[in-house]
Amino acid sequence: MALCGAFHSFLFEYDTPRIVLIRSRKVGLVNRGVQLGILAYVIGWVFLWEKGYQETDSVVSSVTTKVKGVTLTNTSILGARIWDVADYVIPPQGENTVFVMTNVILTLNQSQGYCPELPDDQTECTVKNNCVPGYVSTHSSGIQTGKCVPYNGSINTCEVFAWCPLEDDSHIPKPAFLREAENFTLLVKNNIWYRKFNFSKRNILPTINSTYLKNCIYDAQTDPFCPIFRLGKIVEAAGQDFQEMAVEGGVMALQINWDCNLDRAASHCVPKYSFRRLDNKDSAHTVSPGYNFRFAKYYKNSDGTESRTLVKAYGIRFDIIVFGKAGKFDVIPTMINIGSGLALFGVATVLCDIVVLYCMKKRYYYREKKYKYVEDHELVSINKGRVKAKLLPPLTPQRF
Repeated sequence: MALCGAFHSFLFEYDTPRIVLIRSRKVGLVNRGVQLGILAYVIGWVFLWEKGYQETDSVVSSVTTKVKGVTLTNTSILGARIWDVADYVIPPQGENTVFVMTNVILTLNQSQGYCPELPDDQTECTVKNNCVPGYVSTHSSGIQTGKCVPYNGSINTCEVFAWCPLEDDSHIPKPAFLREAENFTLLVKNNIWYRKFNFSKRNILPTINSTYLKNCIYDAQTDPFCPIFRLGKIVEAAGQDFQEMAVEGGVMALQINWDCNLDRAASHCVPKYSFRRLDNKDSAHTVSPGYNFRFAKYYKNSDGTESRTLVKAYGIRFDIIVFGKAGKFDVIPTMINIGSGLALFGVATVLCDIVVLYCMKKRYYYREKKYKYVEDHELVSINKGRVKAKLLPPLTPQRF
């Protein structure tokens, strides 16, 4: 029966709001306070801060880079040598990234042949039976031949077929081999486009001429729009030490932010640069730090045999990350946010109803005034007719 009654009420009852004027300072202040807060939110946050009256678009970007700088090294292995861009920028062009080699381990004149493996727990041997022909592991420098041969005067290791002599990277050069790389410069050319507004611009601003571009170096205070950056300053701006980072390498982010208000002149749409280190540098986690990789330079000897120079390059990879958002006035988002703001004013009514009907001392009195139950007019008329019929005396037939 209760279910039927609820279903009957759902189908045949209708409720409509009733306006009740309550003279209460407490409720009135709550109501106006909530309305004032909503109004401040809509005007201050939605429209002024978030610019809710604007249509927005995300940036489409392209980046090209160019590194410049020359340095001299003088070592017992290589002698005096000049290093220029072709030597330390690997590869010459990347996608939104550039790698600058700052440290290196060179293994010269390698050729394929037989030589003792580097000593460790798996490769040291005392007799021939300790070595397995054809064995190779993840860390092997080559394929074992099965022989146990002298590595030096006190250690024997398994012989391998590999590029000999083998690379020994147990000692990383300190200070960094190309420590002067902090004075190299990086030119970043960035073009951006906002498709919705058909607006395009680049980070070399119209006010920059060729004379200024040849002599400027980015500085957040004096030259904030210069697109040429000194590598040492980039690392320093991220709170890092270049000479320390140059030893084992790392990954840096050069961030370009294009937040543009296109309701203003195009000259106000300018890039903002920031810098941070992307690879984790944690003294508690020192396993496989920095950034490095290997490559080789191959050549033919006079006798026709192939040789190579193996290069293990440590360096800093600079990732150029471009992000941004542009906004311009549009009627549709303006009307949507105005409508949403007006709808929020209903929150004040709901909150005040909760206070009046459930929190105040006279809640039962207010509840009685707010809710009124009205029966259907037709049903009331029929019910009244039935009541009158019951009250009338029965009719008796009369004779005329």
